[in-house]
Amino acid sequence: MSTKVQPEGSRGDKLRGTSYAGSGGGHHGTSPDGSLGNVHGSISISDKGSRWKRIFAFFGPAYLVSVGYMDPGNWATDLAGGSKFGYTLLWVLLMSNLIALLLQGLSARLGIVRGRDLAQANRETYPKAVNFVLYILAEIAIAACDLAEVLGMAIGINLLTGLPLMWGVGLTVLDTFLILFLQRLGMRKLEAFILGLIAIVSTAFMIQILMIKPHLGEVMTGFVPRLPNQEALYIAIGIIGATVMPHNLYLHSALVQTRKFGRDPQGIKQAIDFNRWDSSLALNLAFLVNAAILILAAAAFFKTGRTDVGDIQGAYHLLAPLLGNKLAPTLFAVALIAAGQSSTITGTLAGQIVMEGYLRLRLNPWLRRLLTRLLAIVPAIIVLWIYGDKEINQLIVLSQVVLSLQLAFAVIPLIHFVSDKQTMGPFAIHGFTQFLSWVVAGVLIYLNLDLVVGLISDYFKAGAPFLLKAVLSVGMAGFVGLLGYTFYVPLRLRYRRLPPPRIHGDIEGNFHLDIPHYQRIAIALEFSAADIKLLSHALGQSVPGHQPRAASDVEAATGAEVGTPQPVAETEFILIHIVESASARMLGYDSFDEESIEDSRRLQVYVASLEAKGYKARGILGYKNRISEIIRLVTETQADMLVMGAHRHTGLQDFIHGETINSVRHGVNIPVLVVNV
Repeated sequence: MSTKVQPEGSRGDKLRGTSYAGSGGGHHGTSPDGSLGNVHGSISISDKGSRWKRIFAFFGPAYLVSVGYMDPGNWATDLAGGSKFGYTLLWVLLMSNLIALLLQGLSARLGIVRGRDLAQANRETYPKAVNFVLYILAEIAIAACDLAEVLGMAIGINLLTGLPLMWGVGLTVLDTFLILFLQRLGMRKLEAFILGLIAIVSTAFMIQILMIKPHLGEVMTGFVPRLPNQEALYIAIGIIGATVMPHNLYLHSALVQTRKFGRDPQGIKQAIDFNRWDSSLALNLAFLVNAAILILAAAAFFKTGRTDVGDIQGAYHLLAPLLGNKLAPTLFAVALIAAGQSSTITGTLAGQIVMEGYLRLRLNPWLRRLLTRLLAIVPAIIVLWIYGDKEINQLIVLSQVVLSLQLAFAVIPLIHFVSDKQTMGPFAIHGFTQFLSWVVAGVLIYLNLDLVVGLISDYFKAGAPFLLKAVLSVGMAGFVGLLGYTFYVPLRLRYRRLPPPRIHGDIEGNFHLDIPHYQRIAIALEFSAADIKLLSHALGQSVPGHQPRAASDVEAATGAEVGTPQPVAETEFILIHIVESASARMLGYDSFDEESIEDSRRLQVYVASLEAKGYKARGILGYKNRISEIIRLVTETQADMLVMGAHRHTGLQDFIHGETINSVRHGVNIPVLVVNV
């Protein structure tokens, strides 16, 4: 049976005569090269069953995205807006939600049609240097988001238990293990857990709104667009940054690829339609939660003259006396912890997508999670150490403004990619959708530039040092220059299409195999039953073409072993064993205990047995440290292959017995054949 290999790039999914670059081409399996490779295409959208059943199977990605729209960062900006300006900024929340619906729809469309997340699409479009800058900006956005979640969860724990914020921040490291556990259970279980947390947040605020009974007519006045002053603009931009977060655009374009659907035009169109339902329900729910927080702050604090309540702790402590019961503040704190925990899970997934997409670098999930969390914990601990609890909420609002400043660098490329007919075919956006998308991008850029210019002007008027003025001026120029470049490059490539880079490099015309002939093969022996398997696999690596000789008349008559191979002069087998007795560890080669003597004798038996079969062999004993001795002996004997046994220990067993293979293979520069024994 012959196997046909398809050329990279086409992948067999022609759609109305258009070949979609990197469309994922119908193999929605568990491809390690796809976004979130371990769950890529893991949830099937079956053509069988009712339409509602298929829609339900697609539901999930938008809910994971929506939790980022109700995280502690949103709480801080919503509370600040409601307590200082009443219902005035409700229109900003509504506008942010409409923008989120539009942009998340574009992000999902990119993932569904092209099978690329936003980070992968950027990598294929921009030069390496620009991609690296975009990667750093994306990581800053994720760290800023995680900072708000860390502080929010620490505040929630503090309000419920009285645990100091410093300890609460450190305690949030433990959720690293929660995300690992949930990922092991599968995507559907993770989505169900997130939905449970969303239900807790939504229910808590629904009860609090019923308690406070805001006047509906006054609430509706908040949907009339207006900004009273510069402080309102600052909070409004924080609300936009907290609602339309850049890392969510990376996340959604990857999460939709966890669904397996038909790659024909009908299947892709259906997936886009299903995602529209998913996003509409999930993001409108997030809008209602955010609106509830702002309305709660406006009715409880602004209407009672407490416009100074701009922080989460103050809101918690004032809810009980204002509402006349202790249930509201308890619900407030529980919802805060649930919101922070759900958001930190999706932030981890976004970090994984960004790192793999831009750098093609994959870290162990626990290490990636730990790095993300430490980037958030370190600045939080520094602020707590220097300023105490007073500046925590200002730090949360600042983190949301930082998010907003990064947004344009995700939005501009995204609009370009989904507008490109060469890669999106009939699913490229056009007409009113494209116009509206660019208007949204323009508004975001204008608001951000206005904020940045205003802040820099304040520093200049305050008589900032010359060095600070120079740094701010260069930073502003770089910000504007990078915005212009991210807009220009995809536009230029649309008219001068370059072939997309291959995921694993180009091998056409260079498929030359250089088959090695190993001269010296080292074998790390255990002196156990596993040695027979190790030796057998090692002998299989010798120079090919030497068949076992036929049995002689004497062998046939005496029943001696038949089929002893002809001598293989080209390959020498170096048998290595490390003596690890207490005496050997202390005395090394001077050891003369029973184990050292027995190991030496047994090694000679192995050597003699191989020589009797016509093989060249020699044995060497090592002493003291197993790992360093194997590396040293392999290097000194100039072996060009090493054969080792693996017992497949995991977790605690690795800790007890030691993990030899990984340490050895990093210490030698020759092929290592690992044999499961």
